[in-house]
Amino acid sequence: MAITIYGIKNCDTMKKARTWLDQHGVAYLFHDYKAEGVSKVLLESWCKEHGWEVILNRAGTTFRALPESDKQGLDARKAVALMQEHTSLIKRPVLDLGDRRLVGFKPELYAAAFKVAA
Repeated sequence: MAITIYGIKNCDTMKKARTWLDQHGVAYLFHDYKAEGVSKVLLESWCKEHGWEVILNRAGTTFRALPESDKQGLDARKAVALMQEHTSLIKRPVLDLGDRRLVGFKPELYAAAFKVAA
């Protein structure tokens, strides 16, 4: 099973997640959606699994810098379109385990997923 971690190369949270995976000997592929983009289908599937409110990163500077008109009336369709246009709006990391995805980085969730000590 190929594990893929999605995110942005220079994100501090991504660095922590990748370091954790490396330290625990977990092989993974890295998909930098800043450089490679992310498909609408993939974003829609993440939103269906977790809810667009979880996938959309409202805490970052990219969201705060959006025009008010983009922030108003958000729904799944609008959120997916915004995340495709501004990939920094996607919560990081998204760890694809094949049968499910983990959103964000919490060492205890990674430990449980890989059945190792946190």
